[in-house]
Amino acid sequence: MFFANEQRDKVREDNPGIKFGDVGKMLGEKWKALNEKQRAPYEAKAVADKKRYEEEKAAYSANADEEEEVSE
Repeated sequence: MFFANEQRDKVREDNPGIKFGDVGKMLGEKWKALNEKQRAPYEAKAVADKKRYEEEKAAYSANADEEEEVSE
């Protein structure tokens, strides 16, 4: 997603009038064309963001459980 978000505007700029579905196809093709080294920064961002999400989810669940206990 980080790659797609970064490249989406450029794909639209380079292809005026492109259909929504075609933007996704082009982004997919561009992603497949990247080598491992080129993908690494985007994959690292994805791993970090997943960790952030899991931590926030755990904190939210803990707070929800605490609020449930207080309201009983």
